[in-house]
Amino acid sequence: MANEQKKSTFFGGVAILAMGVVVVKIIGALYKIPLANILGEEGNGYFMSAYSIYSVLLTISTGGLPVALSKSVSEAHALGRVNQERQIFRVGFASFFCLGLVSCLIMLFGAGAITELQGNSGAKYAALTLAPAVFFVCCVSSIRGYAQGQGNMVPTSVSQIIEALGKLVIGLACASLFFQFADKAAAFPLYAGGEPLQLSAAGAILGVTVGSGLSLAYLVVSHTRRSRLDTRKGSDRAEEGGAILKKLVQVAIPITISASVVPIVNFIDSAIVQNRLQDALALAEREASSLYGNYSAVTNLYALPSALIAPFTAALIPAIAAATARRQEKEAAHVSESALRVAMLLACPMGFGLSALSTPIVQMLYPGYRAEIAGPILMILGITSIATCVMLLCNSILQASNFVNLPILVIAVGGVLKLVVNYVLVGIESINVLGAAVGTACCFGTAAILDLLLIRRALPSPPSYRRVFVKPLIASAVMGLGAWAVQGLFAPIVGNTLSTILGVMTGVVIYLALVLALRAISKEDLSLMPKGDKIAKILKIQ
Repeated sequence: MANEQKKSTFFGGVAILAMGVVVVKIIGALYKIPLANILGEEGNGYFMSAYSIYSVLLTISTGGLPVALSKSVSEAHALGRVNQERQIFRVGFASFFCLGLVSCLIMLFGAGAITELQGNSGAKYAALTLAPAVFFVCCVSSIRGYAQGQGNMVPTSVSQIIEALGKLVIGLACASLFFQFADKAAAFPLYAGGEPLQLSAAGAILGVTVGSGLSLAYLVVSHTRRSRLDTRKGSDRAEEGGAILKKLVQVAIPITISASVVPIVNFIDSAIVQNRLQDALALAEREASSLYGNYSAVTNLYALPSALIAPFTAALIPAIAAATARRQEKEAAHVSESALRVAMLLACPMGFGLSALSTPIVQMLYPGYRAEIAGPILMILGITSIATCVMLLCNSILQASNFVNLPILVIAVGGVLKLVVNYVLVGIESINVLGAAVGTACCFGTAAILDLLLIRRALPSPPSYRRVFVKPLIASAVMGLGAWAVQGLFAPIVGNTLSTILGVMTGVVIYLALVLALRAISKEDLSLMPKGDKIAKILKIQ
């Protein structure tokens, strides 16, 4: 009975994070899709170039420490070491504060040189605007990690929603205002010499900075309130700060290296793509930025499945770590397989759906973009999103099972492959920016396969891949064909937008029917989720 409650706690945490992520993704769509249309292909290239710099510094600062903090707090919490929990947070927050400050200064003073290295000097103003966000998010991550380690996922979800709302309201407003009043914006020393599209991208990215600042303010107030209400009296003796920091660093460094590979590869990728378009194909910087803007616009859609899987990775590590601390290996193995199975039931249909309706989706959401360029990119990235989800989940399982170095090797192999493929294919005129999508597919496809092989070899009780993958893939493939057929049939009659919506709705119905018919989800799976028994009874799942 206790074990079932612990498993339900894990999936309860996933449910809370998942609800938050769904809200955040809806807000994000309301932000990113109109924003991409406001900025256009060239402006979106400036925006995403700056964001890739931010992602590198942010991941280096927060890629491993939040996981290490969450893992350490979860272990102390499971063993009832109250004083140790609090000491871990104090040490962790101080570390985050310092890392965030250093990263902010690097981005602030190095923006010009870094964007020139990328081959997109016009992104400098957006990079400067984004610099304070690195500091804010570092502090945010420490509080989120502490709460998650205690099994409290609410602060993370609420703060994510606040951050997303800040992006939406401030970002869209400033993107338009900075473009309309570029001459006045350029009067500020930070934006001196900027052109309207470049400053519009800076205004759009101001929403990210303000949103992260508001998120931090909420978390500080929330954490202070919870600390006052926490009346637990600890009898344990906490370790010295230096010893805790050493342990955090030992866990964080491998995870940070693993997590940093993707954003570093993406940053190098943006530089290779834009420079190769200019050097090999003799395109002007603005045209290169425009093509990169098409690629970047559809990567927002490609990122949706992995973003919805993020709650599983966030809750998985502390859950497995706590089970391991209690020496309950079977519980850890069961949670791992259940998380993989449920996550694939979500990721597979999204990936196949994006691929099957790639060009119609681009035409519907990004009417100002070149669908003949962006559509094929999304078709490749849609299927790739499934491999990305697999890699993220497998990395979390390996890290939580104390195999923290294996994911580093895996993603490094995939990253090198991506850079080589990109360099070769982007330089071919008939392929150009589509080569970046092929490189991404090679990277994450290879990483996912290697991760699955490692889990099979490394863990004493690996998940059954047949139960995890076969039925969701069959149902998703049939769903994709159905959605594609309906959209193609009705497009000449009702137009692209309505036919695409009809295709999506048809796909949802087909997928749900096949999941039930194939028994792709079991009563046991649903019993691990909040209200799962009632859902199983309604759907008559045995």
